[in-house]
Amino acid sequence: MSEGFKTKSAPAKKSNPDQPKPQEVASMEAIQKSLVDNFGDIKDPRVERTKKHQLTDIVVIAILAVIGGAQGWEDMENYAISKQKWLEEFLALPNGIPSDDTFRRVFEFINPEEFNRCFLRWIETLVTKMGGEIIPIDGKTIRGSYDRNQGKSALHVISAWASEQNLVLAQMKVEDKSNEITAIPALLELLDITGSIITIDAMGTQTEIANKIIHKKADYVLALKANHPTLYHQVKQWFETASAQDFQGIDVSYDHRIEKGHHRTEIRQVWSVPVSALGEIYQPKIWAGLQSIVMVVRERRLWNKTTREIQFYLTSLHSDAQLLGRVIRKHWGIENQAHWTLDCTFAEDSCRIRSFHSPRNFALLRRIALNALNREQTYKRSLRQKMKRTGMDNDYMIRVLSSCFIDSTLDSSQPLCQA
Repeated sequence: MSEGFKTKSAPAKKSNPDQPKPQEVASMEAIQKSLVDNFGDIKDPRVERTKKHQLTDIVVIAILAVIGGAQGWEDMENYAISKQKWLEEFLALPNGIPSDDTFRRVFEFINPEEFNRCFLRWIETLVTKMGGEIIPIDGKTIRGSYDRNQGKSALHVISAWASEQNLVLAQMKVEDKSNEITAIPALLELLDITGSIITIDAMGTQTEIANKIIHKKADYVLALKANHPTLYHQVKQWFETASAQDFQGIDVSYDHRIEKGHHRTEIRQVWSVPVSALGEIYQPKIWAGLQSIVMVVRERRLWNKTTREIQFYLTSLHSDAQLLGRVIRKHWGIENQAHWTLDCTFAEDSCRIRSFHSPRNFALLRRIALNALNREQTYKRSLRQKMKRTGMDNDYMIRVLSSCFIDSTLDSSQPLCQA
């Protein structure tokens, strides 16, 4: 110890696979301009005398804070206070950091339709080619957004999800779950789905929706359940008879998959037949473009039990069990990669933001954050870890923003969103 501490030569640095790979990133000023270009058309809901902070500053801070893990208005204020020196490099902040009450009041009264149009315009810059994309559409209730004192039920929204690109394409509010039937066509109207495959659960299995999808030059795979009792029981009985006879003399396509993981084994069998193979069924012509009927049998084997489920589908695609099995499997991406993530990573269901337009606007902020974090691919960690890193590391936040707000390589010849 009398010799003191010796200075050792620094060992050669080993590469860390978790470290983001070197990648060109944009300046924060360029990102700020892109944010303003995409979200700057929102009308300021405040009266002139109360405008102590610029609306663009408030919106930009809110987006950055939610990407960094903010779950409420106080989180936004705390994020901005912690990052004030950095934020002052590219934001005006004429009166310092907005308070949590300022964030709350602004997002209570921002027009959610205007905010949604800005979101769609931003998505247009990210996704330009939709041919062959599988787009599940499904609804989600934000359970904590109810207000018992005001007699206000929880917010229910439907979303369209790009399964290959892991992006929320659009969001639309519905008053209650039964109104998905009228909301889905309105959601489809917002998107250019030409060449895509739309998947919807039984709630959306409606002739008007099938007609809308075909009219927009896309294909559909719709779950068939007992809400169409006559057709459902005819299809169920036909497949039971055909299966008992091993599909003898029937033009059938078959696919069989076995997957193992998470201490379970899942066996999926898919049979698809042309609609003409079923002979006389209940009003087949009312389903625009209907070409095939599909049966999927799923068997899940756990250590203590085995479950078996049979599901039927109507589709405008040709009878190809391998393709249809993949499309049906991809439908669950909106549940597993979007809705589950919003609940478990962004704590959406437990959020008690519920006044005026704030639940809908905050839901859109979460979907902006989800898309931004999914777009950044250099840091190979979980979404939760990527979120935490953006809150801790300004350089990584810039990298995330560069991936979704600055991208000069995109081909703009096929816009996603329609005017």
